[in-house]
Amino acid sequence: MAHRSRLYTVSVDVPADVHDEELAFWEGAVGREMPVVPAHPDFHRTTLPGQEVILITQRLREGAPGIHVDIHTDDLDAEVARLEKLGAVKERFTESGWWIMRDPAGLRFCVLEDPPGTLHEANSTFWD
Repeated sequence: MAHRSRLYTVSVDVPADVHDEELAFWEGAVGREMPVVPAHPDFHRTTLPGQEVILITQRLREGAPGIHVDIHTDDLDAEVARLEKLGAVKERFTESGWWIMRDPAGLRFCVLEDPPGTLHEANSTFWD
C-alpha cells in the first residue's frame, strides 16, 4: 500500500536509577534542554538544530541501557508489512499504539504513526 515514512527519532534508553545523570549528560552533549514530553513522562526530548531528527532520553522501567531508532509513518500497518518483507519481526504492540520490532540482526526499533499531513515530500520517503 502506498504510504510515507522516515527515520525520525534516536532514543537513548536509560535505567531509572541513572536517568537524571544521563539526561544531564545528553543535554550538555547537544547543548539543548530536553523537557519532559507531557503525554509520556518517561521521555525527555529535543529537536537538533538544522536536522530532521529528534533526540529522546527514555527512562526504562526494566531492561538494559541502549539506543534505538524510531521510524515514523502515515500508515502503520503498511510500514510494518514493508519492514517485515525486509526481514524485521514484530516483537510487541504497545499500549501507546506503536510497534516494537527487531531488525534482522535482532536490534530493537519502533514504528509509530504520525498525524495526517505530518509527512510529505520534503521530509519522508514515498513507498509505492
